[in-house]
Order: sequence, then C-alpha cells, then structure tokens
Amino acid sequence: MSAQTAIALALALASTTLTNIAYLREHDAASALPPLTLRHPVHGARLLLTSRSWLVGFAMETTGFLLYAAALALAELALVQSILAGGIGVLAFVSSRMSGRPLGQRELRGVLLSLLGLLALAVSLAGGSEEGSGGSLAGISLWLGACAAAAVLALTVGRHVMGIAVANGVAGGLFFAIGDVSTKVATDGGLHSAFILTLIAGYTLGTALLQVGYQAGGALTVAGLATLLTNAVPIAAGTIVLHEPVPSGALGALRILAFAAVSTGAYLLARPEQPSTGRPGHAQGASQTAEAKGSGS
Repeated sequence: MSAQTAIALALALASTTLTNIAYLREHDAASALPPLTLRHPVHGARLLLTSRSWLVGFAMETTGFLLYAAALALAELALVQSILAGGIGVLAFVSSRMSGRPLGQRELRGVLLSLLGLLALAVSLAGGSEEGSGGSLAGISLWLGACAAAAVLALTVGRHVMGIAVANGVAGGLFFAIGDVSTKVATDGGLHSAFILTLIAGYTLGTALLQVGYQAGGALTVAGLATLLTNAVPIAAGTIVLHEPVPSGALGALRILAFAAVSTGAYLLARPEQPSTGRPGHAQGASQTAEAKGSGS
C-alpha cells in the first residue's frame, strides 16, 4: 500500500468518526426544537442556526466532510467509502453510551461484520489501489439523476409505508450519496468542476432531511440508514460509473467480500431489533416508532 493511500485511509477514518459523532449531536439538538418542515425552510434554518448545540454538531460534520474530500483526492471513491461505512459502528457505540442502552444482538453482529469487513479490506489493499477512468459526464449525470428520483420516491410514496423517520433517513442518505459522488468527480477538475453544483445541492438537502427525520425517530435508525446508503451507493458508483478497478484473483474476491460485509454490517446497525413492550423502558421506544409511522400516514 502506498503512502498516499495510507494517508487517505487515515483521513477517511478520522472523517467518519467525526461525522457520526456529529450526527448524534445534531439529533439531540434537532429533537429539542419545534417541529421542522421542508415547507418552511427559512424558518427551519433559523431554528437550527440559533441552536448552539446543533451548530457545534454541524461544525463537526463540516470538518468531517473536509477530511473526506481530502481523502478522495488521494484514493479511489469505493475504497474511501468503505472506510466510512465502518464508521456506523462508531455511531452505534456512542449512541449506546449516550442513551445508556446496551447494544442488542443484531447491533453487535453489525459491529462485528463491519470490523471484519474493514480488516478484509486492509488485506485486499496488497493488490493495489488504482484510480478509475473518471467516467463519462452523461453516465455520472444519469446516476445522480436516478439517485435523486429514488429520494423523491422515498419522500412521496415511501413515507406512507416506512414512516417519516425511515423515509427521511433513506432520502437523506441518497442525497448525501449524490454529494459524495459529486465530490469525487469535482476533484478531477476541468468540466467535472461543474458537479460542485450537485455537491452543494446533495449535501444541503441531505442535511435538511436528516434534521426532519431526527424529530421523528432515533439517531441510530435515521443516521444509520443514511450512512448505509451514503456508502453503499457511492461504492457501487465507483465500480459501475467511474470504472474503478478491482484487484484480480483472490485479493479481488476478498475486496468484494469486504465491501459486502461492511454494507451488511451497516444495515444491521441501521435496523436494530424492535424492543419488546413487555419490559421496562421499552414501551416508550415502541410508542415512538408507532408515532413516527402514524405521522407518515
């Protein structure tokens, strides 16, 4: 592994740790505010910007993004994104400590799978880490458009099936994925610099949707689902759209398994088992879930 790739991975690890802790701070701050809605963006922005706790979380998230952008300038998108996917373990651990609730078996399996995936990824790096061809402008635009359409579908149709919290987590993750892919493309310069516009739009809408979702559900569910999609979609984009090569032979197979393990671990953490209503303290969690689903109908 080259020194450049090692630096990129270190930056990605620092980025995902900072970003996931920021999600928890933003969740706690947004939950304490009056109801937020995308129908009144100026009012919602004013509420968030006057919350010191939320501003601290947002500053942490912004710093995490800058570290992420630096990592993308040094390594391929799929590689950096796989490190970020493992950061959901940080989200689960810190969330558990802050709430005083131990992780369930499903969540523990998610953490273990994420860690094993990252370990397998590290081993696969012996096969090298080469940049792709950058992809065509038409192919990249089509991919981003499909992500935006899926996000709109989640907000309009999915919210009635999944509830507001889950729908906003999914849509927010898809818009963040648009921002992540755009960030990688924009670092290539030239005509690709135009993707700064989709970068700004993706991150702005993703951030707004997460704040609305935070008021309807838990941080691990909303931010966990967002993190899952934010990482799985760009990993796929790196291979399919940006034509980033995968090592051949056993190392290539190991890297594919590593991506799969990290993504599966993120899914398990994002969708923890529902608590039983028969035990103390669990009725409240079930009530919040039912309320979130009822609000979306």
